[in-house]
Amino acid sequence: MKPVRYLDEARDEFLHEVEYFAALSPRLGRRFDEAVRRAEALVSEFPDLGTPYKYGTRRVLPGRFRFSLVYLVRELGLVILAVAPFKRRPGYWRSRVVAAGPGGPP
Repeated sequence: MKPVRYLDEARDEFLHEVEYFAALSPRLGRRFDEAVRRAEALVSEFPDLGTPYKYGTRRVLPGRFRFSLVYLVRELGLVILAVAPFKRRPGYWRSRVVAAGPGGPP
């Protein structure tokens, strides 16, 4: 398993969406949280599982939710760049690729 690190912006997106879904229904908030965490665990174990995506990234889709977990595979681990809703402009997180740095998690 490779260690996983979220960029601050990606962590904020994740927490925002959990809060949003939980406000609609506590159960829905938990389901979203669990779906993202399962996707994270899966790519941690199988980093090349995600579909190749834009700017050298990969992505996985967490369950039935219309989101993708966008990440980079680095030598030292994975860097989650975005918990990206399908409704947002594709690649809005592009500037985060540079912020992820060359190595991955410390």
